[in-house]
Amino acid sequence: MATESNNEVNKIVDHLFRHEAGKMVAVLTRIFGFKNIEQAEDIVQDTIIRALETWKFGKLPANPQAWLYRTAKNKAIDLIRREQVKHKIDNDLTILLRSEYTLSAAINEMFNENEIKDSQLRMMFACCHSSFTPEAQITLMLKTLCGLSVKEISSAFLSNEETIGKRLYRTKEKIRSENLTLDYPGADAMVSRTDTVLKTLYLLFNEGYNSSHPEKLIREDLCEEAMRLCILLTENPKTNLVQTNALLALMCYHISRFNTRLDDKGFIVLLKDQDRTQWNKFLVDRGNVYMERSAEGGVIHDFHIEAAIASVHANAASYEDTNWQMILQLYDALLQRTYNPVVALNRCVVIGEIEGPEQAITQLEAMKGLEGNCYYNTALGEMYLRAGDSAKAKQIFNKALSLTSSHAETELIMRKIKSCN
Repeated sequence: MATESNNEVNKIVDHLFRHEAGKMVAVLTRIFGFKNIEQAEDIVQDTIIRALETWKFGKLPANPQAWLYRTAKNKAIDLIRREQVKHKIDNDLTILLRSEYTLSAAINEMFNENEIKDSQLRMMFACCHSSFTPEAQITLMLKTLCGLSVKEISSAFLSNEETIGKRLYRTKEKIRSENLTLDYPGADAMVSRTDTVLKTLYLLFNEGYNSSHPEKLIREDLCEEAMRLCILLTENPKTNLVQTNALLALMCYHISRFNTRLDDKGFIVLLKDQDRTQWNKFLVDRGNVYMERSAEGGVIHDFHIEAAIASVHANAASYEDTNWQMILQLYDALLQRTYNPVVALNRCVVIGEIEGPEQAITQLEAMKGLEGNCYYNTALGEMYLRAGDSAKAKQIFNKALSLTSSHAETELIMRKIKSCN
């Protein structure tokens, strides 16, 4: 019983960490200053550890979020009182934090809903400062605001943990050496910095939608966090851009299918086999609303095209009714903007739907650079299976099997191999 209770507490804390850690880090960094971001992260980490230790005996508070906030606030107040802040606090709150009469009230005020939202927006833009490389911007966002571990970030970047760790260290050194702050960017930098923020949220959403975690193909908490931050951007006039709405539409369309992507055993259900009556119509409709809003400007972003592809799938009455020609045109438009091997792979799959498996095989085998990719080999094996060459399909499926660590993907490929016999 104790083990089950501890497991339940771990799940609750993990869920809260995903949803609240970024908020607390943003607020605490606003209080301490950007150069003290590590101190803010340490307080949040200590708060989470304290929660695990306190709640593991089943003594869950009535409001876990409020408990976390109160604990983090008390730790921050104690640090300031003992003057143990690593680097001098120098921001618009400095005067209030110096006086014992205003210290607690000022920190309490920073944890109200409006200030939390403002702190997160400031943090998003600070992470995307022009002094950082694009890779550093995205890495810092994923680490501070989105709660991803170094391991998860390395998986998203197809890198290793040592590289990501060094990147974070160099970035934080630059924050201190250049005395960067959590101020909003000027009007001339707003659009470009918002684009960087959106790319980061896109990456976070993708990690949740097709997780690198071997035991969990879908991580809804990551997708929900990316969507929450994207909604936050649409609520601010400065960041409510057409591409923001296009990305939010894309997220809505994808999340609408969550309940049908896996069966009750956790096995993958392919798009053509999904029960569309179980798709979340509210989210599809919200996606359509955001899609309409994204068309109100004269700007066409990659997110517009990707959202349009997802829209065709989400609004089709059945798999057979899917407008594959429209999807092909959209993939062509996306490839004209910038070559992406994954987009090219998806286009080949569409060719298989329109022109048949033989044509898809020709185009897939002409592709270079994805020979060691699980999805590429699975798609190629499927086309050979459809073309009637079971022996070749089985050979390729076996290769795909060696290229994944996901339990759900392994089970799907095993099913494909059995269908070859």
